[in-house]
Amino acid sequence: MDAGYGIEIDLQLSHDGQAMVFHDYDLERLTPGLGPIRQLTATELAKLPLTGGDGESVPTLIEILDLVAGQVPLLIEIKDQDGAMGPNIGPLEEATARALRDYSGPVALMSFNPHAVAAMARLAPEIPRGLTTCAFDPAAWAPLPASVCNRLRPIPDYESVGACFVSHNVNDLANPRLGALREKGAHILCWTVTSREIEAKARKVADNITFERYIA
Repeated sequence: MDAGYGIEIDLQLSHDGQAMVFHDYDLERLTPGLGPIRQLTATELAKLPLTGGDGESVPTLIEILDLVAGQVPLLIEIKDQDGAMGPNIGPLEEATARALRDYSGPVALMSFNPHAVAAMARLAPEIPRGLTTCAFDPAAWAPLPASVCNRLRPIPDYESVGACFVSHNVNDLANPRLGALREKGAHILCWTVTSREIEAKARKVADNITFERYIA
């Protein structure tokens, strides 16, 4: 925020139904905990320090919203909760909508799962929404069935979920579907840029980037 950058965050669901700001499905990589994040309540996660941090723990979305308080834009990814990219959604989307109900800062929502984005269209229609997308290589997405990957690859749900942007994998920006979407007015974002060299190439296609490991 001090540098004026927008912030991209990911949401997972706690055992007691709160939206938690955490990227992984499991705790091992980023905390001393073990197992799925969904096995712990928000109170329990608040006692679990982040690995390599300064004593901070896994925060709720509400805590992050209070911290950011509209100072910079937030781009929020809702993680697919069962790994099937299907209609088995609801609790995380509802928790996200509750947390954002009184938030007045610039914010947008996205998910790989079109059903989650469609849910947010119902729960928070005033918040801009988009799809997180990529080439959906079945080898990289196993055990997600190849049939699901093949369906999602051409981004068929853009219009039906009322999206206004996609955030696409930086390694697949030559995808002609992105150009077609841009012609329809879509904003093209991309993830995840890790160097200035990659950023320079990405910005020839993308309107904005998610970056890490360097200062964009």
